[in-house]
Amino acid sequence: MWAGGIWRAALSQAPHGRRAQSALAQLRGVLEEELEGIRGAGTWKSERVITSRQGPYIHVEGVSGGILNFCANNYLGLSSHPEVIQAGVQALEEFGAGLSSTRFICGTQSIHKDLEAKIARFHQREEAILYPSCFDANAGLFEALLTPVDAVLSDELNHASIIDGIRLCKAHKYRYRHLDMADLEAKLQEAQKHRLRLVATDGAFSMDGDIAPLQEICHLASRYGALVFVDECHATGFLGPTGRGTDELLGVMDKVTIINSTLGKALGGASGGYTTGPGLLVSLLRQRARPYLFSNSLPPAVAGCASKALDLLMESSTIVQSMAAKTRRFRSKMEAAGFTISGADHPICPVMLGDARLASCMADDMLKRGIFVIGFSYPVVPKGKARIRVQISAVHSEEDIDRCVEAFVEVGRLHGALP
Repeated sequence: MWAGGIWRAALSQAPHGRRAQSALAQLRGVLEEELEGIRGAGTWKSERVITSRQGPYIHVEGVSGGILNFCANNYLGLSSHPEVIQAGVQALEEFGAGLSSTRFICGTQSIHKDLEAKIARFHQREEAILYPSCFDANAGLFEALLTPVDAVLSDELNHASIIDGIRLCKAHKYRYRHLDMADLEAKLQEAQKHRLRLVATDGAFSMDGDIAPLQEICHLASRYGALVFVDECHATGFLGPTGRGTDELLGVMDKVTIINSTLGKALGGASGGYTTGPGLLVSLLRQRARPYLFSNSLPPAVAGCASKALDLLMESSTIVQSMAAKTRRFRSKMEAAGFTISGADHPICPVMLGDARLASCMADDMLKRGIFVIGFSYPVVPKGKARIRVQISAVHSEEDIDRCVEAFVEVGRLHGALP
């Protein structure tokens, strides 16, 4: 009887097992087809392995010698700055590797509160709140703030994290054409029936290197009773006379209501993001922002590094001015050589090529010449607008920049991108 019971159980389970295997086989088929489609379109993204610290010169697995890095978000060169590293080591020793907790349970240390206060002072805002990343900050803001009686108006080329954050909220959603103030005004007029109206824009757009017209945006927001939100990930630390960002650059620091930004680019380059703005908003986010409530606290070493990066930046703006001059050098030399560079006066310098395969092949050949750059194509950028995005750092020398331009000219001619 016992043996018969086992046999009957096996028979009853066999169809379930076959169905599970069939489902897995179906999944594999779907995934293989999707991956082959990516390869066939020339948009496959490989990951090069770096075997050194981040910096202007790096070592890459499988490539002999030092490589000039022109594709990091290390705008101020602070990712491997000795004082930043030492601050991280000190925080690690004093506060430990991590908190094993969210902030509201037992994951808030003095180093977190000190950093939040320093961020608020830096941006001249009331308060700030830390997240594991700015993607999380964008995911947490809109859902916590906006309800079905509110409206959000978003630039069509906003970063994916802003788009995803807006999707999570229940507000009415309006999308205006990129940098088109007439279209924004039309959308604001249409949105007058809603309680709160929030205009959401990147300060600097990471794929094109162009800057939002914040003066005009703030003027329209004031006229139509709207609030202004700016994502400053590609501006914090290096745009504006003292590196406060695009609101400082364009003279509207007192007119932008909410700023989200990152610690993972100019401010040490490790990880972490934040929202800074009105104190009441920050208090609400601590109560309702899901990425804040359900994520572990920022590691103490990361907080220590970012805090020191802010100290260095607030002590002197010399490094900011140095990077601006180097950006102008690269852009002018590349344009003189015949390349089309998108954007203006931003260290993100997209070399526009159009074809995805061309961008990928040229980037590979640049690496062979000792220059680390990456081709960007769909879905990161629209189809037909593939480019190699070059990013200038304050720690690049003029000789580094000239060498990069020379390599581009050589590779461009090899691939027919230049006459």
